[in-house]
Amino acid sequence: MSAESKNIMNLNSISDSGSLKKRKRVGRGMGSGYGKTSGRGHKGQKSRSGGNIRRGFEGGQMPLQMRLPKFGFSSRVNQHSKEVNIKNLNGIDLVNLETLKENKLISKSVKKVKIFGNTALDSKITVEGILVSKGAKESIEKAGGKVVDANQKKEAKKTKEIDKGDES
Repeated sequence: MSAESKNIMNLNSISDSGSLKKRKRVGRGMGSGYGKTSGRGHKGQKSRSGGNIRRGFEGGQMPLQMRLPKFGFSSRVNQHSKEVNIKNLNGIDLVNLETLKENKLISKSVKKVKIFGNTALDSKITVEGILVSKGAKESIEKAGGKVVDANQKKEAKKTKEIDKGDES
């Protein structure tokens, strides 16, 4: 064999000196240094079997995580409702939930929307089935648009149903 082939590193030629640490064998007599109490000391919670202290325990003192104030809250009621500024609606003829989702002004999970703001509009806007603030309603009507309330639609349907009931 040449000198070059002797220096090739193979898996079976790697030495493991220092890579494995000898495990501590406790309770093997006084001469081992870890006899009698096996490195646990005398008495107390940590000397007993099963005696462990939970993370964050401070010996009866009020723990840090309990001393700090709580913060952050997100209401589950408000997860499906959004507000849209009226200046973002400029150029949209018909405004309802579907058109707002198509124009990516609201996410797909939104079920309630309110339009706010009182910016002057360039185009006529028809708002259907969406809540509108007082200022936004004035802006829409000044531009020549109109607001059709969701409540008005429901009432119109109810009156139609009542009329149909009377006819039969």
